[in-house]
Formats: sequence, structure tokens, C-alpha cells
Amino acid sequence: MNRSPDGFYPAVEESSSVSGVSWGAIFAGAAAAAALSMILVLLGFGLGFSAVSPWAGEGVSAKGLGISTIVWLALTQIIASGMGGYIAGRLRVKWANMHGDEVYFRDTAHGFLAWCVATLVTAVLVVGSVSSVISGGVQAGASVAGGAASAMTQAAGTAAANTDSNQYGYYIDSLFRDDRPASVSDDAAHGAVARIFAQSLANGQLSAEDRTYLAQLVAQRTNLTQADAERRVDEIYARTQKALADAKVKAQQAADTAAKVAALTSLWMFVSLLAGAFFASLAATFGGRRRDAVEYVEVDTYTTTTPVR
Repeated sequence: MNRSPDGFYPAVEESSSVSGVSWGAIFAGAAAAAALSMILVLLGFGLGFSAVSPWAGEGVSAKGLGISTIVWLALTQIIASGMGGYIAGRLRVKWANMHGDEVYFRDTAHGFLAWCVATLVTAVLVVGSVSSVISGGVQAGASVAGGAASAMTQAAGTAAANTDSNQYGYYIDSLFRDDRPASVSDDAAHGAVARIFAQSLANGQLSAEDRTYLAQLVAQRTNLTQADAERRVDEIYARTQKALADAKVKAQQAADTAAKVAALTSLWMFVSLLAGAFFASLAATFGGRRRDAVEYVEVDTYTTTTPVR
């Protein structure tokens, strides 16, 4: 091999002046990985929606859906990233007279860079596509439950108007309490009882005056004695306290479960992304070796065709 005027061999001089990054191959692999990843994610969402049923006891369970989602995301990362890394390694520029370790490092770097670009592109594409798909499903479900939701909202609004429209309603009711039997409507009696219960539950206990007044209201409408009415008030108030405590426990359990699910989901997504980066780098080295093993064909019009490596 002839030397150049400056004393270096042409191959060495070219390898020292040309960048070792083939951005064209990286972007090609990233585009393939992003497109394949988006297709697989949308397929997974479609399979998930088809497996979920709004009826109790039908369809896949929440635990099964979570496990299948994690497995599908991992497979999506492995398949898409591996394909992108292989394409990036196979399409990269061939490095002449390069040490094997350097070629291995560059192939690995090309696969990793292709995975990085594909991950960023997929994060943008999948978020937009999946959000549109989910919004369509949510709107369909909302249209089915619209009647029930509006009825519940109207009932809740009526109850809130009766109990929460005036935060001083409990104290105002106390101004007009009378030990004598009073003929008030059922709605007025229910409103007064609701305000007393709300105030007592917030304070943690039912005062003796409120207990006596509630027993009088109950006795007027049930023909019970004052003593029996007081026992009924104590029983109903204890059941109300238990229901409130159970609701708080369920809310805390739901919040704890949601936090654990979010933590596990983030952890497994992290593991899936790491697996994608690994397989992208590994596939790039394999694609690079296949690229270097390609035999080029020289065509001479005067001689026979000979393969050249």
C-alpha cells in the first residue's frame, strides 16, 4: 500500500479524519424502532380493551391485565429496539483497517444511539396516538353511563343544597329547638337530622342535647318512647360512625394500592427500557458483523465476475 505525502497510509488517514458515527444508519434504525414500537403498543391497547369487560366477574382480572401489560411492554421494547439496533448496525458505514474492539464498541454505540432516538420519538408518537384512542373509549363509556351519572349528580346536588348550602345551619337550627312536640315536615326533619349528624361526626361525638333532640324527633314520628328513641339514636349514630370509619379505611387502602401500582409500573417500565437498550446494542453488533461479512461483487466487462470482500 502506498503512503500519502504526509507519511500516513490512506486508510489510516481516512479513519482518523472521518467521524465514527453514521447518523444516517442511526436515524434509519430509530425510525424503524419507533414505528414498530407504536404499532405494537396500539395492538396491545386493542387487545387490552377487548379483554376488559364492564360487567363484574367477566373479562380479565385487574391483576391479569397488569401482568399482561408489563409483559407486552417488555416484548415491545425487545422486538422494536432489537430491530432498530440491527438496522442501524447493518446500514452503518464500513470501517476499514479498524481494530475489532473498536468496531464492537462503535456498533454497540450505534445501537444505543438508535434506541435513544427511537425512545424519544416513540414517547411523542405513542402519547398522542394512545391518548386519542383512550379518549375515544372513555367517551363511548361516558355516553353509556351519562344517564346514571346525571341522576346521581342531581341527587348529590339536592343533598348538598340541604346540608351544605349554609355552614351555620346547625347553629341556626339550635335557635328554634323546642321541647314541645312540633309538627314539621319530613323534609325539614331530615334536613335537621342530617346537619346534626354532620356536625357531630366532624366533632367526633354526639352531644347530650343533640341526642335528646334527635330522640324527640324520632319519638314524634315512630310512636316510640323517649327511652326507646334514644336507644335508636345511639344505634344509628354508632352505625353511621362505623360506616364513616370503614369509608376512610377503604379510601386509605385504595390510595395505598394506587401508590404501589404506580411504583411497580414505573419500576417495570424502567426494566423494560433497559432491556430495550441492551437488545438494541446487541442487535447492532450482530448487524455490524453481518455488514462486514458482506461480499461485494466486481463486474468487469472483459473478465468474469469475482467476489471481493
